[in-house]
Amino acid sequence: MPAIPIIFAIWLMSAHVRRAAWRALREPRTRGLVYATLVIIVLGAVFYRTVEGWRWLDAFYFTIITLTTVGYGDLAPQSDAAKLFTMFYILVGLGIIGSFVALIAEARGPALPGPAGLLRRSPAEDA
Repeated sequence: MPAIPIIFAIWLMSAHVRRAAWRALREPRTRGLVYATLVIIVLGAVFYRTVEGWRWLDAFYFTIITLTTVGYGDLAPQSDAAKLFTMFYILVGLGIIGSFVALIAEARGPALPGPAGLLRRSPAEDA
C-alpha cells in the first residue's frame, strides 16, 4: 500500500514537468534547448545500443543516470570506444541537461517560500 502515494507523487510531479516542457517548447527562444536535450539523450542511447549491444531500455537508462550524475554503477561501458564516448558525452551532455533542468524550473514558476526563497533577489534588485 505505501507504493500508491509514491506513484501518485511521481505522476503529479511528472505532470508539472510535462507542462513546463510544453511551455518551453512553444517559446522560440527555448525550443532549441528542448530539442538539444532530446537529441543528446537519443544519440547516447543509439550509441550504447550499437556499440555496447545493450537493450534499448538499458541504453536509455544509462544515458539518463549518466547525464543526471546519478550513476548507480550497475551498467558501465566495456569497450574503449564506449569509454571515450562516455567521457565526451558527460562533458557535453551535462551542460545541456543542466540548462534544460534550469529551464524547466524557471518555467514552473516562482520558488516555494522558505529559506531557499531568501537567496533569490527581488526583481527590483536585478534592475
